[in-house]
Amino acid sequence: MKLHHIGIATEDIENLVEYLKQILNIKDISETVYDKNQDANLCMLTLEDGTKLELVSGKVVEKIVKKRQFLYHTCYETENIEEEIEKLKKLDSFLVSEPKEAILFQNKKVAFLMTNIGLVELVEE
Repeated sequence: MKLHHIGIATEDIENLVEYLKQILNIKDISETVYDKNQDANLCMLTLEDGTKLELVSGKVVEKIVKKRQFLYHTCYETENIEEEIEKLKKLDSFLVSEPKEAILFQNKKVAFLMTNIGLVELVEE
């Protein structure tokens, strides 16, 4: 697996984008989209060095935002999402969200697992 992006929870994507523009060198900003499968509004920022930050707002992150826990998840790209899920489950991780298509990633499948390093999203290559 290789790192794909870091997920950041926010109450307001537009305000966070404006804040991040002041402190980071942002190369690209996607449009904000609503993903019904994730029940979240999403926006992807790409920094000059290629690092990607996914901004996430909506009910799915409301509780952690209230606790001021903004680092939401790390996402890793994998060739075979099902195999990677089984591998992580054998390492005491558990599936939080079954694989489903993600609009922000051109309908590639994503899944979320709680692991020993926190919430991990897997995205198919």
